[in-house]
Amino acid sequence: MVLTRTEKDNNESVCSTFGSRYVRAALPKYAIGENSIPKDAAFQIIKDELMLDGNPRLNLASFVTTWMEPECDKLIMDSINKNYVDMDEYPVTTELQNRCVNMIARLFNAPLGESETAVGVGTVGSSEAIMLAGLAFKRKWQNKRKAEGKPYDKPNIVTGANVQVCWEKFARYFEVELKEVKLSEGYYVMDPDKAAEMVDENTICVAAILGSTLNGEFEDVKRLNDLLVKKNEETGWNTPIHVDAASGGFIAPFIYPELEWDFRLPLVKSINVSGHKYGLVYAGIGWVVWRAQEDLPDELIFHINYLGADQPTFTLNFSKGSSQIIAQYYQLIRLGFEGYKNVMENCRENMVVLREGIEKTERFNIVSKEMGVPLIAFSLKDHSFHNEFEISEMLRRFGWIVPAYTMPADAQHITVLRVVIREDFSRTLAERLVADIVKVLHELDTLPSKISKKLGTDDVGNVKGKKIEKDLLMDVIVGWRKVVKERKKMNGVC
Repeated sequence: MVLTRTEKDNNESVCSTFGSRYVRAALPKYAIGENSIPKDAAFQIIKDELMLDGNPRLNLASFVTTWMEPECDKLIMDSINKNYVDMDEYPVTTELQNRCVNMIARLFNAPLGESETAVGVGTVGSSEAIMLAGLAFKRKWQNKRKAEGKPYDKPNIVTGANVQVCWEKFARYFEVELKEVKLSEGYYVMDPDKAAEMVDENTICVAAILGSTLNGEFEDVKRLNDLLVKKNEETGWNTPIHVDAASGGFIAPFIYPELEWDFRLPLVKSINVSGHKYGLVYAGIGWVVWRAQEDLPDELIFHINYLGADQPTFTLNFSKGSSQIIAQYYQLIRLGFEGYKNVMENCRENMVVLREGIEKTERFNIVSKEMGVPLIAFSLKDHSFHNEFEISEMLRRFGWIVPAYTMPADAQHITVLRVVIREDFSRTLAERLVADIVKVLHELDTLPSKISKKLGTDDVGNVKGKKIEKDLLMDVIVGWRKVVKERKKMNGVC
């Protein structure tokens, strides 16, 4: 009999992952390690740490899609190694992007003939789309001012104070003055009349929001257009409009088709929309489309040939994945108008269920509107003992991520909670959330008031000091902001 013995160079290979030394040894966190580790150990270490993240589907703070069909997931994985910018190597992917641009432009009623091609581009999100649209407005305004022999060094843009932070980034990065229409209690979107009054000869455009981040409300783009048409006739300035439809662009055409906000209005020259919000694609895709070719200055378009052929490009970045573009095309042909309409109607109906459940508690004021992005923004009627930040914090124990935040100037004394209704937020989850909110309210009622201690009130809520109520409330809000910020630093949840 011949006896053979196999010697193992590394006895770790016969151990289970949790029986190996890699799960008990400390790994460097901020410097690359000296040695390699087995792939299964690396996978398990990372997977274990990621368990401490929140559940994306219970993250009700986010507008971003968290569920897609398995067939689309497979398409995404099959194309994850394709670099979209290499158009000569991946011509079909380029064609799919062009089809998406044309579908979206026609959805927004761009004035295109049957054989005409839309002007637009896919981006990594609405932030990049807004930067590109803003640059186009700035360059067109500068060219016009140069031709007229007038100064062109002080461009400005008019928005509401409720705009998303990407507009502030655009203004700061590209040296454009941001003129904000302030909000007021009970009116949390841009007032078109005040916006039109703020326009001057240096205004490159007015940005209207179709679906405010704060409360989901659609701004009145039609009235803004009519006011600017009149002002342009009086002044000759020809001030245009950009519509930031990041959230509402894939909602309004399907359930509010009569609403005029898009290219049906003559002064709307460009529109951005987030494919990764109600376009129903995972994070990483946005779109910007222009009314006509003349609205995108040629000098902003670059041509490259070092990837195999002449390729026009108008983006802030260069390389990017193809997966999200393919996923967007999947959703557009898979769902069609009927499918998107069904999804948006379901979201709206589940919003109504949640709204009614919150109203039945009789503890909240509803800040959001029925017409707009399907979300509920609500605030406590009584702040004497507890506040929205406490409710947000306690809901995390049930797994829910429900943000609490203050409104921008001049409504910063208003604090709200917000729940975004996405495709994967069912009626069952809506009913469960209401039940958990009720549990939190009952528990808070049994706890001593943190606000009373902070404000210096007695047990029945009478203020002992001399500060006015609004100032006291702001003290509490600032204090809770610090608490929430510190907790985010410690647990990594945002």
